[in-house]
Amino acid sequence: MALTINEDKCARCGVCEPECPNEAVFQTEDAYVIDSSLCTECKERYGEPLCEAVCPNNSIEKIKDTLYKKCLSIFS
Repeated sequence: MALTINEDKCARCGVCEPECPNEAVFQTEDAYVIDSSLCTECKERYGEPLCEAVCPNNSIEKIKDTLYKKCLSIFS
């Protein structure tokens, strides 16, 4: 699975960005986003996504692999 930030729920507080050990979370002009090619969901070290654990609004959500793979095939 991959992670995404629901812009409707995100308060843009930025607490998720420094938690990511892979620097997959970053800020754009309008929102915070997760680079799916860098995100490992912290499985290798922590067992759960750190950004999701610290998000006060539960705005970090899992997206289905099929959608993720489809997007990769289109935009890669």
